[in-house]
Amino acid sequence: MSDATERRPGEEAIVLPDAYDAGLYFIGHIRTPWVERSDCPKNGLQTDAVCTVMVDETYAAGLQNVAGASHLIVLYWMDRAARDLVRQQPRHAPGNRGTFSLRSPARPNPIALSVVELLQVDGRSLSVRGLDCLDGTPLLDIKPYFASTDSRADATVDRAGNP
Repeated sequence: MSDATERRPGEEAIVLPDAYDAGLYFIGHIRTPWVERSDCPKNGLQTDAVCTVMVDETYAAGLQNVAGASHLIVLYWMDRAARDLVRQQPRHAPGNRGTFSLRSPARPNPIALSVVELLQVDGRSLSVRGLDCLDGTPLLDIKPYFASTDSRADATVDRAGNP
């Protein structure tokens, strides 16, 4: 977790609850070339790096038929991110922003997702392109990407946050 000395002007942190509402099972981990946050691409479209999604033996049977998908949704736990920020100061924008208007890893539940291109399946190892996380990041889930239901051609984001 990030410490307070890394806060940017305009950021706001909260005191987190003492207890969690849910439990998660990490089903594996992700191998990437990036060991420092500053090395990570801003998003998976900014890199051609081939990364490896490693599924633990316990969950290996869940990979049956996954090779039939050209793209996957990979959900992962940004385990080294701050969890107490509700307002953040993005490096790329003036003024602070609410955490839920950003895709930053710093959030109460640091769950990230990437749509990745599946290049190869080798046992419990998936070679993919399109990740943006640190090496060793815990894996939460893998889902097939369906362009027919997952793509929204009319989706927009007003960077100013206006309705």
